[in-house]
Amino acid sequence: MHPNARLIEQFYQAFQNLDAAAMCACYTNDIQFSDPVFTDLRGEAAGDMWRMLTARAQDFSLVFDQIEANDTEGSAHWVASYCFSQTGRHVVNDIHAKFTFRDGKICRHRDHFDLWKWSRQAMGWKGYLMGRFPFVQNKIRHQAAKNLQKFSKK
Repeated sequence: MHPNARLIEQFYQAFQNLDAAAMCACYTNDIQFSDPVFTDLRGEAAGDMWRMLTARAQDFSLVFDQIEANDTEGSAHWVASYCFSQTGRHVVNDIHAKFTFRDGKICRHRDHFDLWKWSRQAMGWKGYLMGRFPFVQNKIRHQAAKNLQKFSKK
């Protein structure tokens, strides 16, 4: 197994254990993270996101597979199952991740998932009816950023 594939595996094993410190240890100090909700987190903000998500996780489980990596790039597939704390609804989020590596660590991490599918699960009928519209997706992003900012100030 390529060392960067092992690094991805280490990252997701730490995530399975809700160990944000071990997850962040896989990142460079200037990590760039994005997904459909957190569209551009850099450095400590990316670590704070993982610290927030792992600290708030309820009924959480994670499986991962399809890890591929070479000297510069990698990818993986992962599925997180959890209770969304704001609504108490169960979510199963199917995610494809892409990574860029530098000096034996992850320097860029991009997660891709269907935000409308997520909103249908997390928000119920409101997410089903409205979750595909940009103004609702922007509201989801805004609330997530607000939650992260509040968490980071602690």
